[in-house]
Amino acid sequence: MDISGKTKICGVIGNPIQHTLSPTIQNAAFNHLNLDFIFLAFKVRPAELEMAIQGMRSLDIHGLNVTMPHKNKVINYLDEIDSTVESLNSANTIVNKKGRLLGFSTDGIGAVKALQENGVDLSSSKVVLLGAGGAGRAIAFSIADKVKDLIVLNRDIKKVKNLELDLKLKFDKNIHYETLSQDSIQKNLRSSDLLINATNVGMGPNSKLSIVDPKLLKSDLTVMDIVYNPLETKLLSDAKIVGAKTINGLEMLIYQGAASFELWTGRKAPIEIMKLATLKQISNKGAFN
Repeated sequence: MDISGKTKICGVIGNPIQHTLSPTIQNAAFNHLNLDFIFLAFKVRPAELEMAIQGMRSLDIHGLNVTMPHKNKVINYLDEIDSTVESLNSANTIVNKKGRLLGFSTDGIGAVKALQENGVDLSSSKVVLLGAGGAGRAIAFSIADKVKDLIVLNRDIKKVKNLELDLKLKFDKNIHYETLSQDSIQKNLRSSDLLINATNVGMGPNSKLSIVDPKLLKSDLTVMDIVYNPLETKLLSDAKIVGAKTINGLEMLIYQGAASFELWTGRKAPIEIMKLATLKQISNKGAFN
């Protein structure tokens, strides 16, 4: 990689940020297509967010990904946001277009693409979505108008009620929602085709935990977990044992990164190159975000 005065800088901001996989994903794509870009990770504390976005303008940084805890507040410092960001009140991608900062969300796009690329027919699917936080909300907005039926289960019933109202306003489509519990999971999984875990249960230090009792899983179910640390969560391991189809969180991460890449470059993302580089990084260093 040759760095010059013409090299365009992209990056990711968040806190913590040291274990992010985004530089591996994006630099592999830039290198493969011989693009004069480089991708870096920047630790930005909450109190520093406004200054960081001002720095994006003054340093002419071409694009940024935005991760926790900044996805909501960053909207206050952008010049323009798309309709998805407006609905979600969350942005994870910024494009610097001649000094104007444009905000987008690729989280839901990544989830839909991961499902479609794994052969899931959303139009005929009854979906149980666990979680109505940032990721769950993004996924719900991306699939609500594509699926046969959507049931959202969340511990905070007020949050999922607000999601239901927002989806009704945007798509004029009713979703079903309940408080998240083993009873509500059991009741709704009986006739469902697709289960998506959009909570952080099973992540990192809690990798031996699952939000779903293994006895509730079935062989004709597809199970997607947005957690990618570890790659195979207990939920996915339990699902495999009963013969269910599984989709890990790395798939969503790659596809949302690909959507950001295409916004920055106008080029089609080399998905397989991005996947291979990320899997190699994980294998060599066990690096996770």
